[in-house]
Amino acid sequence: MKIYHHIDEFKPLKNAIVTIGTFDGVHLGHRKIINRITELAKDTGGETVILTFFPHPRMILHPEEQDIRMINTMAEKAELLEKLGVDHLIITPFSRDFSNQTAEEYVRNILVEKIGTKKIVIGYDHRFGKDRQGGLPELQRWGPVYGFEVIEIHEQDIHDVAVSSTRIRKALLSGDIDLANEFLGYPFFITGKVNRGDQIGRQIGYPTANILVEESYKLIPADGIFAVRVEVNGQKHNGMGYIGHRPTINGMTRNTEVNIFDFNEDIYTQPIRMEFLHYVRGDMKFDSLEQLQLQLGRDKETVMKMLS
Repeated sequence: MKIYHHIDEFKPLKNAIVTIGTFDGVHLGHRKIINRITELAKDTGGETVILTFFPHPRMILHPEEQDIRMINTMAEKAELLEKLGVDHLIITPFSRDFSNQTAEEYVRNILVEKIGTKKIVIGYDHRFGKDRQGGLPELQRWGPVYGFEVIEIHEQDIHDVAVSSTRIRKALLSGDIDLANEFLGYPFFITGKVNRGDQIGRQIGYPTANILVEESYKLIPADGIFAVRVEVNGQKHNGMGYIGHRPTINGMTRNTEVNIFDFNEDIYTQPIRMEFLHYVRGDMKFDSLEQLQLQLGRDKETVMKMLS
C-alpha cells in the first residue's frame, strides 16, 4: 500500500475505485465498504484509493470538544487498511480552508481532477463539503456530469444494532470489551513504548511493563483489569492488563500497564502492542499492598481461565 500525506503528492489514476471517510476503528461496517472497492477494482482492473483525513474533522471544526478520542492512531489505521489490501491511502491534512470547499468543488477538484475517480463507494450517511452540503443524492447527480459511478453501501448491523465508531468508543469507555471487539472484527489494541515505572508491581510479585502511548488523541478504555495478549519483539504472550490511577498507593497519574505471564526479559524502551480480550473488573483501592497482592492472584486465575 502506498501512503500519501497530502493530496498533492498523488497522481491521478486511470481507473480509481474510491471511498472516503475517517474510518476510525476500521470496523466491520468499514470493512464492508473496503471489501466492495477491492472487488470492484479486481473486476475492472482498477486500483483502490482511500481518502481519509488528519486531524479528525471534529478536532478542527469543534475545538471546544477537547475530549475527542480515536479508536486508532493514524499509524494503526494505515496498518489495518494495508492488511485489507488497499492500494493507495491518501491522508489529507484537514483544515478550515479545506472544509470551506463547496460540495461540488470538492467533487470536481479532489475526486475528479486530483484522484481520477471512476467509481466511488460510500456509506449511506456520508456527508461532505462546506456545512456538510453534499451527500449521496449530490454524488448521484454529478456522477454522469464528471464521469464516475456511485455505489451506496448500507449500514452493517450486528444483533440489530448499527455498527459505528461512536458505539465502539462508548463500549470501550464503559469496559464492554467483548462488544467493542465484536463490532471491530478484531481485538482492540494500543501500541506504545515500555516506560520505566516505580517497580511497585515487582515488589508484590506482579512486575508490569508501563506502556507509554504518545498520541494524546488515542482512546484508552475504562479503568480496571483486563485479560490481554501482548506482542513484543515479534512474539505474543498472555497477560493481565491494568488501566487506572493505582489508588492503593495514591497514584497521581493514569497508568496503562501489563503483567506479562511467564516473561522476564528487559524490554524498556521497546515497542509493545497490547490487545484487549476481556474485561475482568473495575479499579479498586485496597487497605494494603498485601490485600492488593491477594486480589491480583485471584485476578490472574480469572484471566488465565478466560484465555485458556
